[in-house]
Amino acid sequence: MIVDCAVYENGARAKESLDLDHALDAARARGGFVWIGLHEPTADEFATVAEAFDLHPLAVEDAIHAHQRPKLERYGDSLFMVFKPSRYVDAEEVVEVGQIMVFLGPEFVVTVRHGPSALTDVRRVLEEDPDRLQWGPASVLYAIADKVVDDYAAVMVGLDNDIDQIEQSVFAGPKPTHAERIFKLKREVLDFRRAVDPLEPPLAELAGGIKPVDERSADYFRDVHDHVTRVSEHLAGLDALLDSALNANVAQVGMRQNEDMRKITAWVAIIATPTMIAGIYGMNFEHMPELEWTFGYPLTLSLMVIVCIALYRNFKRRDWL
Repeated sequence: MIVDCAVYENGARAKESLDLDHALDAARARGGFVWIGLHEPTADEFATVAEAFDLHPLAVEDAIHAHQRPKLERYGDSLFMVFKPSRYVDAEEVVEVGQIMVFLGPEFVVTVRHGPSALTDVRRVLEEDPDRLQWGPASVLYAIADKVVDDYAAVMVGLDNDIDQIEQSVFAGPKPTHAERIFKLKREVLDFRRAVDPLEPPLAELAGGIKPVDERSADYFRDVHDHVTRVSEHLAGLDALLDSALNANVAQVGMRQNEDMRKITAWVAIIATPTMIAGIYGMNFEHMPELEWTFGYPLTLSLMVIVCIALYRNFKRRDWL
């Protein structure tokens, strides 16, 4: 359950390993903070952590169930923030979305992960930057926000490439319908927007300064907010582009069906003429025009051919064939 537990003081990680019961006491005694990382804890497993850090029951419930939108909530002198990290699986054209919940207090950070997301690299990079670590718990919150939003940019690259392929395919000429692929990508874009768009207000609030977040981090949160805003605007453009591609594809399918119907109608008209003539002369009446004439049969065949050729040329000229 507990992936890592460490105490940080003066911008550095304490060398000794401390268990949950002693980590917070050590952080308070040294004027630092403790960062505990958990991965998909159960209610019973998380109960000990919640009790040790006096976490609010509503936030604890959200962290365990892991089906939350990105948000920032304040409980007394602590904060609870939800991120939805994402990555793009290009082979399947799927956006995989996880969950990271952050409990932040003046002397502690508790992170709870659900899904494929990982914070190992975030912790390593942050530990290599002692100046930023001196911000306290705010440094962890910023590092997580920055990592999540940077990963959004990689997702955008994957979506851009696949949507460009769809645009080229839709307008490349008569081909099978692309509606299924377009619908699938549109669904992924909508799911991704649910991870990105709700993150803007919390980041804007952090950029404006909020306790217990260190004031020195406000400018950095403002930069992250700017990045997520650009991603959100880009996503809105991709969503509209997929709508246009879908409409264009549906229109092309309708046009191809109309063209097929015109061709079928033209061929039916061409075939109907000799069928009608042959039907008349096949009725076996005694008194028929040219029935006993030597050239009656070749004349009838010639008439069929001439009428069929005339109809074919007329339909060809009208672009029905």
